[in-house]
Amino acid sequence: MIKSAQDIERMAQSGALLAQVFDHLDTLDLRGRSTMDINDLVERMIVDDLQARPASKGQYDFPFVLNTSIDDVVCHGVPSADDVLREGQIVNLDITLEKNGFITDSSTTYLVGEVPYPARRLVQATYQAMWKGIAAVRPGAHTGDIGHAIARFAREQGYTVVKEYCGHGIGREMHEEPQILHYGHRGTGVELQEGMVFTIEPMLNQGKAAIRHQPDAWPVHTRDGKRSAQFEHTVAVTSTGVRVLTLRKGERAPK
Repeated sequence: MIKSAQDIERMAQSGALLAQVFDHLDTLDLRGRSTMDINDLVERMIVDDLQARPASKGQYDFPFVLNTSIDDVVCHGVPSADDVLREGQIVNLDITLEKNGFITDSSTTYLVGEVPYPARRLVQATYQAMWKGIAAVRPGAHTGDIGHAIARFAREQGYTVVKEYCGHGIGREMHEEPQILHYGHRGTGVELQEGMVFTIEPMLNQGKAAIRHQPDAWPVHTRDGKRSAQFEHTVAVTSTGVRVLTLRKGERAPK
């Protein structure tokens, strides 16, 4: 699905607002906060301060504005007043925002206080894996190039990639074509064209890639109980490469 230059500028405005939400979350000490507290804080900021809409609320009957995935939760964690974040945990906050009819989507895995080195290393590698995928985006490349770059880096670092969930096209709808797998072969899949907009959102596991969840239930866990991390940006294919629409303040691609 090809977006016009005007559409992409509107998505960039939405993405800049979403980046502001994460910039604020970056300043918080998450220790002792419940995931429901974070949900309510983010909703107030999106609605009251940014005059935008939390696009996840009501999508697929989901009643909250973000997903909160702690430690071995791969994705789709549900905010709860009973889930109080503790020292040493990691938590992914996945947030969507709609402004002027266009949606952007992004997520970050946060360290809660002092976190053991293996968990910090997983989080850092997942962030770098996302950027490896972003670096593969340009006109004439293929979706398989993105997946190959991510999976190769993850494997080199000793991690596995969750295959059941993927990135996706985004715009007026939260989920559009094409699908962006986080594994694959170079030169395969959909050819990228200027004006495509999609998310890149790899999920890396410390242990095996296998997951477990109840049918029709949101939280997805690693099957072996080891930690999982995720990062996500919304990107647009430009005439010369890629534009990250949800880029944070001071954020740069890691070397």
